[in-house]
Amino acid sequence: MNNSIIYNPGKFKAMIHYIISKCEEKDNFARVVLFKLLYFADFDSYEKYEESISGETYLRKKRGPVPLHFSEAINELICEGKIDESSEKVINYFKYNYSSLIDPDISLLSSREIQVIDDTINKISHFYSEEISHYSHGDIPWRLANDGEPLNYEAVFYRDPEYSVREYND
Repeated sequence: MNNSIIYNPGKFKAMIHYIISKCEEKDNFARVVLFKLLYFADFDSYEKYEESISGETYLRKKRGPVPLHFSEAINELICEGKIDESSEKVINYFKYNYSSLIDPDISLLSSREIQVIDDTINKISHFYSEEISHYSHGDIPWRLANDGEPLNYEAVFYRDPEYSVREYND
């Protein structure tokens, strides 16, 4: 893994809050979709600019990439009165929904980082949990990792064309 990637909790929380504020009205938006939007924004930024937005570590889980520090970050945002979390039982699992209580503070995010997040939202936020999980399973960083292992940011340079966000010269 690239040692220059350093986790920035403030940026990660800003990403979470910003994505919630942009997607909370969508009927498909829940925790699984949020996980994948965070993952693709960070990894797309790395592919395009060789810098992750938040430096978050994403783990290979059954339903796709899962951010390591998510519980901590979401609990802080709830305690700070910035977002709300609710859950509902759907068949045999809980669906976690999020809503923004105040406008997100995006001062830690550059305009370029916000553009990457917006591009990610525009590209895949319409997917439902099952669809976005399946889609994430096709991305090379997830495919190369073993269960429970961190995904390697460097793997984005070997993405299939449908996932790639960078223009490469032959």
